[in-house]
Amino acid sequence: QVQLVESGGGLVQVGGSLRLSCAASGRTSSIYAMGWFRQAPGKDREFVAAITWRGGSSPYYVDSVKGRFTIFRNNAKNTVYLQMNSLKPDDTAVYYCAERGIGEGDFGSWGQGTQVTVSS
Repeated sequence: QVQLVESGGGLVQVGGSLRLSCAASGRTSSIYAMGWFRQAPGKDREFVAAITWRGGSSPYYVDSVKGRFTIFRNNAKNTVYLQMNSLKPDDTAVYYCAERGIGEGDFGSWGQGTQVTVSS
């Protein structure tokens, strides 16, 4: 089992930046990929970005954040980050970190979430 703790959310103005962090602990040797998801009020949770945990990073993003968000990792710290630039009001949501284990077909471990609010 992998435990995840997010941090870095907050209130920011349109066009501003935030960096989210997600620290993993527990069976980190079993991690295949890490991802970020978000859920806005009244909406379903949506995928934002993901990155493989070893070797080439192979990041991928939902179209709405391409060119604005960057996912990257620090394996020595067992931490994945989401750098968010040029934030828009539509980016307002609770952001969740998730882990996909080796041999698993989906993200199975989730953090508690961190609120991101973009004000206009």
